[in-house]
Amino acid sequence: MSDNSGFFKKVYEVCKLIPRGRVTSYGAIAKYLGAAKSARMVGWAMNSSHNLEDVPAHRVVNRNGVLTGKHHFGGSNAMQQLLEEEGIPVKELQIIDFKQYFWDPMKELS
Repeated sequence: MSDNSGFFKKVYEVCKLIPRGRVTSYGAIAKYLGAAKSARMVGWAMNSSHNLEDVPAHRVVNRNGVLTGKHHFGGSNAMQQLLEEEGIPVKELQIIDFKQYFWDPMKELS
Protein backbone atom coordinates (compact mmCIF):
# COMPACT_ATOMS: atom_id res chain seq x y z
CA MET A 1 0.00 0.00 0.00
CA SER A 2 2.94 2.33 0.59
CA ASP A 3 2.07 6.02 0.19
CA ASN A 4 -1.55 5.19 -0.60
CA SER A 5 -2.18 3.30 2.65
CA GLY A 6 -4.19 6.13 4.23
CA PHE A 7 -6.42 6.46 1.19
CA PHE A 8 -6.79 2.70 0.88
CA LYS A 9 -7.87 2.44 4.54
CA LYS A 10 -10.55 5.08 3.93
CA VAL A 11 -11.76 3.13 0.89
CA TYR A 12 -11.99 -0.03 2.98
CA GLU A 13 -13.94 1.75 5.71
CA VAL A 14 -16.51 2.95 3.16
CA CYS A 15 -16.64 -0.48 1.55
CA LYS A 16 -17.41 -2.11 4.91
CA LEU A 17 -20.52 0.09 5.15
CA ILE A 18 -22.08 -1.13 1.89
CA PRO A 19 -25.15 -3.10 2.97
CA ARG A 20 -25.66 -6.70 1.99
CA GLY A 21 -27.64 -6.85 -1.25
CA ARG A 22 -26.37 -3.47 -2.46
CA VAL A 23 -23.43 -2.34 -4.60
CA THR A 24 -21.55 0.85 -5.27
CA SER A 25 -19.00 2.01 -7.79
CA TYR A 26 -15.34 2.93 -7.64
CA GLY A 27 -16.24 6.48 -8.63
CA ALA A 28 -18.93 6.83 -5.97
CA ILE A 29 -16.44 5.89 -3.27
CA ALA A 30 -13.84 8.28 -4.69
CA LYS A 31 -16.37 11.11 -4.81
CA TYR A 32 -17.45 10.45 -1.22
CA LEU A 33 -13.82 10.60 -0.11
CA GLY A 34 -13.38 13.98 -1.80
CA ALA A 35 -11.25 12.56 -4.60
CA ALA A 36 -13.78 12.45 -7.45
CA LYS A 37 -11.15 11.82 -10.11
CA SER A 38 -9.60 8.91 -8.24
CA ALA A 39 -11.89 6.03 -9.22
CA ARG A 40 -8.90 4.14 -10.57
CA MET A 41 -7.12 4.52 -7.23
CA VAL A 42 -10.20 3.08 -5.50
CA GLY A 43 -9.89 0.17 -7.92
CA TRP A 44 -6.26 -0.31 -6.88
CA ALA A 45 -7.38 -0.34 -3.25
CA MET A 46 -9.98 -2.98 -4.03
CA ASN A 47 -7.38 -5.04 -5.90
CA SER A 48 -5.23 -4.97 -2.76
CA SER A 49 -8.10 -5.96 -0.46
CA HIS A 50 -8.13 -9.67 -1.34
CA ASN A 51 -6.29 -10.53 1.89
CA LEU A 52 -8.74 -8.57 4.04
CA GLU A 53 -11.64 -10.83 4.93
CA ASP A 54 -13.82 -8.05 6.35
CA VAL A 55 -13.83 -5.95 3.14
CA PRO A 56 -16.74 -6.93 0.85
CA ALA A 57 -14.89 -6.11 -2.36
CA HIS A 58 -17.48 -7.97 -4.43
CA ARG A 59 -19.91 -5.09 -3.76
CA VAL A 60 -17.80 -2.58 -5.70
CA VAL A 61 -18.29 -2.51 -9.48
CA ASN A 62 -17.76 -0.05 -12.29
CA ARG A 63 -20.13 2.85 -13.02
CA ASN A 64 -22.19 0.69 -15.38
CA GLY A 65 -22.59 -2.21 -12.98
CA VAL A 66 -20.02 -4.39 -14.72
CA LEU A 67 -18.01 -6.81 -12.57
CA THR A 68 -14.66 -5.44 -13.67
CA GLY A 69 -12.90 -6.75 -10.55
CA LYS A 70 -13.95 -10.36 -11.11
CA HIS A 71 -10.44 -11.52 -12.04
CA HIS A 72 -9.28 -10.71 -8.49
CA PHE A 73 -11.54 -13.43 -7.13
CA GLY A 74 -9.39 -16.37 -8.18
CA GLY A 75 -10.32 -16.39 -11.84
CA SER A 76 -13.69 -17.95 -11.10
CA ASN A 77 -17.27 -16.78 -10.90
CA ALA A 78 -16.82 -16.04 -7.19
CA MET A 79 -17.66 -12.33 -7.47
CA GLN A 80 -20.86 -13.06 -9.37
CA GLN A 81 -21.77 -15.89 -7.00
CA LEU A 82 -21.30 -13.68 -3.94
CA LEU A 83 -23.53 -11.00 -5.43
CA GLU A 84 -26.19 -13.50 -6.47
CA GLU A 85 -26.16 -15.02 -2.96
CA GLU A 86 -27.08 -11.52 -1.73
CA GLY A 87 -30.00 -11.35 -4.18
CA ILE A 88 -28.32 -9.21 -6.83
CA PRO A 89 -29.03 -10.54 -10.33
CA VAL A 90 -26.08 -10.67 -12.73
CA LYS A 91 -26.12 -11.52 -16.41
CA GLU A 92 -23.05 -11.58 -18.66
CA LEU A 93 -20.94 -10.03 -15.87
CA GLN A 94 -23.26 -7.04 -15.43
CA ILE A 95 -25.75 -6.30 -12.67
CA ILE A 96 -29.29 -6.34 -13.99
CA ASP A 97 -31.19 -3.15 -13.07
CA PHE A 98 -28.03 -1.67 -11.54
CA LYS A 99 -29.80 1.50 -10.34
CA GLN A 100 -32.09 -0.55 -8.11
CA TYR A 101 -29.13 -2.01 -6.20
CA PHE A 102 -26.85 1.04 -6.28
CA TRP A 103 -25.79 2.40 -2.90
CA ASP A 104 -24.52 5.97 -3.03
CA PRO A 105 -22.28 6.81 -0.05
CA MET A 106 -22.80 10.54 -0.68
CA LYS A 107 -26.52 10.09 0.04
CA GLU A 108 -26.41 7.24 2.52
CA LEU A 109 -23.57 8.47 4.73
CA SER A 110 -24.27 12.21 4.77
